[in-house]
Amino acid sequence: MNRMIIKTPIGNIELIEDTGYLKRVSFEENLHEEIDIIETDFLKNCATQILEYFKGERKSFDIPIMLTGTNFQLSVWKALMEIPFGEIKTYQQIAERIGNKKGYRAVGLANYNNPLPVIIPCHRVLGKNGRLTGYIGGLNRKEKLIALERNHE
Repeated sequence: MNRMIIKTPIGNIELIEDTGYLKRVSFEENLHEEIDIIETDFLKNCATQILEYFKGERKSFDIPIMLTGTNFQLSVWKALMEIPFGEIKTYQQIAERIGNKKGYRAVGLANYNNPLPVIIPCHRVLGKNGRLTGYIGGLNRKEKLIALERNHE
């Protein structure tokens, strides 16, 4: 595995590659220091796309990703990737989308365990009545990501 750290408007972000796939995106408080920093062409492309996103020049990503999780998590993450740039959904709407009306709390947990925040846009999901609720990067980052997308629609 290789990793790279990039500076973004919401703090440093770590990218981890595994054989040509993006495996993990972590915020600076969750760095994987046991993995050597090796800035491959693949990681440089990922960094370019993420930085374009923060500049409002990119609304979707074209990055090969590697996801491992339960079938439920994978279905949630797939549903998250279908939320268009600048749009917001609720945990309840995602639960209904994947055919599990009462699974909104489990959707929240799957969001929290999202290995690719920003790339898989779990920041586009809010609680009931549009309330900001949990985000692996903290509510401050979630709020900034939502504002960034609203400003670049």
